[in-house]
Amino acid sequence: MRIGSRLLAVGAVVAVTASLSVGSASADPGVVPQAQDLVGVGAQTTYSVLNQFSVDYNASLAAKGDTTSPRLYSWDATGTSPVVTKSGAASVPRPDGASAGIKRLVGSTGATVDFARSDRSPVESDARGLDFVVVAKDAVTWSAAKNGNAPAQLTPAQLASIYSCIITNWQQIDPSLPNATIKPYLPQIDAGTRAVFLASIGRPTLGGCVVTAPEENEGTDPALNDPNVVFPYSVGHYLGQTVGGHSTTTDAPGNLTLRNMVVNGTTLAAVTNNVIDGNFANSQFGNMVYNVFRDAEWSGTDAHAQALQNVFGYDGWICNDPTAAADLASYGFLATPACGTATLT
Repeated sequence: MRIGSRLLAVGAVVAVTASLSVGSASADPGVVPQAQDLVGVGAQTTYSVLNQFSVDYNASLAAKGDTTSPRLYSWDATGTSPVVTKSGAASVPRPDGASAGIKRLVGSTGATVDFARSDRSPVESDARGLDFVVVAKDAVTWSAAKNGNAPAQLTPAQLASIYSCIITNWQQIDPSLPNATIKPYLPQIDAGTRAVFLASIGRPTLGGCVVTAPEENEGTDPALNDPNVVFPYSVGHYLGQTVGGHSTTTDAPGNLTLRNMVVNGTTLAAVTNNVIDGNFANSQFGNMVYNVFRDAEWSGTDAHAQALQNVFGYDGWICNDPTAAADLASYGFLATPACGTATLT
C-alpha cells in the first residue's frame, strides 16, 4: 500500500475510534510464550500499547483459524524479576526502559527476545547492526502537580537551567510565583522519556539538585506528589492513561498534569482536543517510538524474518490493520506514514 493511501485509511479509522476505550491490556503475557513466538521487552512508554497489539493480533490469527503462525507477546517494563521470556529460555533480569531493552536484545538470541521497545531514536552508544523500526509518533513535555507552584509553561532554556540547578526557586522565573524551591526529577537512567526530554531542552549538564528515581510516566510515585515537582512525561502515554482510560493503580499520572513549552515567544500546547498537538509533535519535542530488531533477523529471508515483517513491517499488521490503528489512538499515539520503516545502526 502506498504511503499516502495508507495514511488516509489510518486517519479515517482514528477519527472514528479515537474516543473509544479499547480494553486495557497492561499485563505480562498470560501464557509462557513458545520458542517461535515474537517476544519483546523494554520501554515503559509503549508497553501498554504493545500489550494491546499482542491481544488483538493473536485474536486476529485465531479468528482466521491460524494455529501455526508465531504469536506476539510483550513483557512489561516493571514487575517481578527475573523473568523467563520464552519456554526453554534462561531467566533474565527484567529490562526496564528502552536502553535496558536494547541491551537485552543485543545480549540475547531469538530463543529469548525478538525485539526491544524503544521510545527514543538510535544513539551513538547503541550496538551496530540494529534496526529501529517506526511504530508511531509521540512527544515529550514536562509535568507538574495540579494546583502546585509551577507555571503553565516554561521555555527550554528555563527547563535547562532548572535541571542544571541554576534556577532553583520559582521566583527566579517570575517574581509573582511562590517563593519555593523547585524539585526537578528525572526517570530512571535507561528511560527513553528521559533521553528525549533532555535532548529537547539542549542536553544540560545535570546539577546536584536533580533526583533520578521515579519510573517514567508513573505520576503515582509518592516523591512526585509535591507542589514544586518538575518531571518529564510522554504525551502519548499520558493521553492513554487519561483520555484512553488505561490507567492502573501504579501506571497513572497521579497528581501530575502536562505543561506547555514556549519557543521563540510562541506557546506550544502539548495537547489539543485530547490528542497530541500536531505542531508540538513536529517540533523539537516530538519523537518517534520504535521496535528494535537484530538486523540479521529483520533483513533475513527465513520464516522468522517473514513473521517479523508480517507484524511490524511496512506492509504488516501494526501499520495497516484498522484494529491496530484504533489501538494507537486509544493509547494516545499518532499514526505516521513512516510506520514500518527502519533505521540501521
